Amino acid sequence: MGGWETNAQKRATKLNNKTNTKQLQKKKNRHIHTYTQTSQTNRKRNAMGCELTKLASSSNGGNSKSNNLPSLDACGPPPVDSRLPLTAKQKYTMVASWKGISRAMETTGITMFIKLFEEHADLLNMFAKFKELKTKEEQATSEELQEHANKVMNTLDEGIRGLDDLDTFFEFIHQVGASHRRIPGFKQEYFWRIEEPFLSAVSTTLGDRYTQNVEGIYKLTIKFIIETLVAGYEASANNNVDNTTSSSTPATKLSDEPNRAS
Repeated sequence: MGGWETNAQKRATKLNNKTNTKQLQKKKNRHIHTYTQTSQTNRKRNAMGCELTKLASSSNGGNSKSNNLPSLDACGPPPVDSRLPLTAKQKYTMVASWKGISRAMETTGITMFIKLFEEHADLLNMFAKFKELKTKEEQATSEELQEHANKVMNTLDEGIRGLDDLDTFFEFIHQVGASHRRIPGFKQEYFWRIEEPFLSAVSTTLGDRYTQNVEGIYKLTIKFIIETLVAGYEASANNNVDNTTSSSTPATKLSDEPNRAS
């Protein structure tokens, strides 16, 4: 009797083990099924995100002003025009950083021109409206200089915001460069004199946000803009400047009309 009970107990234990094993297997199957469904759902969401991005891009018609920042989504960075000396990530950083400058355009512009005249006092003679402003204090409080600084910064702003559409960018910046042909005594090397004052003013405005990486991106960007200004200036030598610019609103010049002797 004792032996029979032992065998029965063994059979019951074995049966319980089989039942437990089946239950564990069912749980594993449920986990695998749930994981598979989750993975498939995530893949569908990513695919949908890519398609939505394409649709959004096409609906914007390439208008850079309708977007404050380029999109970096699940599809990865969009391809960059090979004519632009920035990677997709660098362009994104540049446009994002520029938002800080766009909120302080006037002060950044005045700082830039004060630095320009500090390093190149002879350029004051190119500006009829404020060539008599000899001190930093006079320059900082001059309404004429503030107005001109705003115009120049708005020109740079339009150029930087136009990096998503380089055809429009080149057309605009070439026109700005060509407009300087109307200024007697202006030389193309004068364009390069704004490079360091611009970087210095940006550094002052951004403060701690002006990291080494951001500085490198700004250097590439302002160099690209100045090279394009020079190209427009040189190309206009063989063209009638008035015909080049009469079809659109006159571009803002980096310098004012010179003071002409009476």
